Amino acid sequence: MNISVFGDGEAPELVQASVSVVIPAWNRADTVSHAICSALGQSVPVLEVLVCDDGSTDDSYLVVDQIARQDARVRWLPGERAGRPAIPRNRGLRASKGDWIAFLDSDDAWLPDKLKLQFEMVRKACGLAACSNAMRFSLNGSEAGELLDWREPRVTLSDLLSTNRVVCSSCIVHRSVLDRTGGFPEGPEFRAIEDYALWLRVAALTDFAYCQGTLVRYRDDPEGSIRANQSIPPDAQKALVLEATGNWVRNSSLGTVRAFSALTQIRIAQARYAVAAMARRLRHGAAR
Repeated sequence: MNISVFGDGEAPELVQASVSVVIPAWNRADTVSHAICSALGQSVPVLEVLVCDDGSTDDSYLVVDQIARQDARVRWLPGERAGRPAIPRNRGLRASKGDWIAFLDSDDAWLPDKLKLQFEMVRKACGLAACSNAMRFSLNGSEAGELLDWREPRVTLSDLLSTNRVVCSSCIVHRSVLDRTGGFPEGPEFRAIEDYALWLRVAALTDFAYCQGTLVRYRDDPEGSIRANQSIPPDAQKALVLEATGNWVRNSSLGTVRAFSALTQIRIAQARYAVAAMARRLRHGAAR
């Protein structure tokens, strides 16, 4: 099947689309079964669910193994503790067999028609990636509002350069695109922002079709999030991601026109963000 980047007028055949679900996990014995079952219960059947362990020390394996004994689509991919989600996710990418890769965090869950609705949006957009909004849930199970306020039918590179608008647990991407991106950057400096770095690469190749519906139940745990322990300040994170994306574009095979467009947008975003960061520092200094 020949797949082209967004805008070239050729959409993938979706009726026979096969989907691999990649779930990174670390000590999620209390939530991972809910995530797995939400993937297995999709109205569009998935090919496989890959639970990619990051050195768990709790009963996560036993929970996953019990489900796998009942459904052969579920596989446990063991791994040593890395502390960076990029590493188990990339392990899942390498082991996956589907035409499409869907990402799901081990403490989140999908609504039953999540994949069905996203494939409908992808078909209309002739794109190779999709994402959606999510409903935030607090640790006690109560709704805490929508995660995003985005209302457009697509998320473009320009949209993402201003801020990350892709919820990782909502994202599906065609393998042909992911193969060109090189996967999630695994360097320790990308810890907690590795997904944003990948989405920018994806967006340089194809727009994300965006479903405004809340197709994901997002477990909101600010203190337990990996982002809570990020040592790099936000301004430095942003500068790092933009610079890394520019370097990737320069070394990729995007084509002259597409690469020039992407690099121009990145340079504009870098200039705008540098000015905004300086203004924030000046305001902070004046307030002291």
